Amino acid sequence: MTARTTTPRRSPLRALRLPAFGADPSGERMDRIRRSPNFADGRFQNPVGVRIGPPRDRMPGFVKSYLDREQRVRRRPTGDIPLHPDTLAALHRPPSTGLRLTWMGHSSVLAEIDGSRVLFDPVWGKRVAPSSLVGPKRLHPVPVPLDDLGPVDVVVISHDHYDHLDLPTIRRLARTDTVFAVPLGIGAHLERWGVAPDRLRELDWNESATVAGIELTATPARHFCGRGLRNKQHTLWASWAVAGPRHRIYHSGDTGYFPGFREIGERHGPFDATMIQVGAYSEYWPDIHMTPAEGLRAHLDLQGGRPDGVMMPIHWGTFNLAMHPWAEPAEGTVEAAANTGTSVAIPRPGEPFEPTTAHLPGTPWWRPLTATPEAPAAPNANARAAGATSQAVAMREETHSVA
Repeated sequence: MTARTTTPRRSPLRALRLPAFGADPSGERMDRIRRSPNFADGRFQNPVGVRIGPPRDRMPGFVKSYLDREQRVRRRPTGDIPLHPDTLAALHRPPSTGLRLTWMGHSSVLAEIDGSRVLFDPVWGKRVAPSSLVGPKRLHPVPVPLDDLGPVDVVVISHDHYDHLDLPTIRRLARTDTVFAVPLGIGAHLERWGVAPDRLRELDWNESATVAGIELTATPARHFCGRGLRNKQHTLWASWAVAGPRHRIYHSGDTGYFPGFREIGERHGPFDATMIQVGAYSEYWPDIHMTPAEGLRAHLDLQGGRPDGVMMPIHWGTFNLAMHPWAEPAEGTVEAAANTGTSVAIPRPGEPFEPTTAHLPGTPWWRPLTATPEAPAAPNANARAAGATSQAVAMREETHSVA
């Protein structure tokens, strides 16, 4: 009698899973995750403990602040955000120094480094949510149509939250020849969305890949992951150190402040430029996003305590994801940098600049768009403005500690 083999039946709910939710790691990918030194007790672990959401006893205060009418007015610009007028023309000319950064909004940055083009956390979609109909909406147009951006050697993803990993953007990039450098586990999402496995460089913390003559290293961060209400923390989050023959840059992704920045700098720095998250911070979950003062401190740690290189604040201005005033991350960065002598660049969306020159974006273009331009609020190292990301609202049930 011939033995009959059976194929495991897929759950009907799994079959109905929206494409935007991505895919769960499985097979050899999941085996590799389980072997990771950063994976324990069935989930990826942070370098130091975090609290993801507000404690239950603070939820009433959070909701009250979130719905406060005056605060809601201050969370948006009062007019149109100015875009750089000739981004494409500028990008057609090679950078004279070999290093140029172009902030496309939020955490999306095109970095041209020693002849290679790296695109960090590209989000060209209109909303950062599973649906194109609801969720935080873009506050300004994209500076450059994605199809006009030109060839990109490598796309780098920091983690799988919607404001960093955008389904429509990835699907369009999947039709190109670009390589994708991603933290461990995220390859499952990209494969479901059409990225060929041989174009993936899926890395654990402190692992590196070389693409187009530059070395990309996934470095630790203090955050969390997931694209649904109930996720298993099976996709890693990371910051990134990128080294070319002549220049070095750093992209923080999303992270709370932690002592590991100094070690990252010792191993991979110093950096000509850092791109540091300074928005969507909150007193309700102080461990997963940095204030501007903490972001400046992270930059100094990465530079060995010296005010070297240029810091560019990211993760602000494009989507209303927090309860602090819209322009507060920019003002807070200016204030924190002035106290240390650090050079900062706060460009308009789409404004290219070369960090190793003296010509850095310096016009406070955001001030005319603030609700109180005559007295913009700015956080400091001892006080946090109340704020909340849409991700954390969706994850409010996960108020446990993650070691």
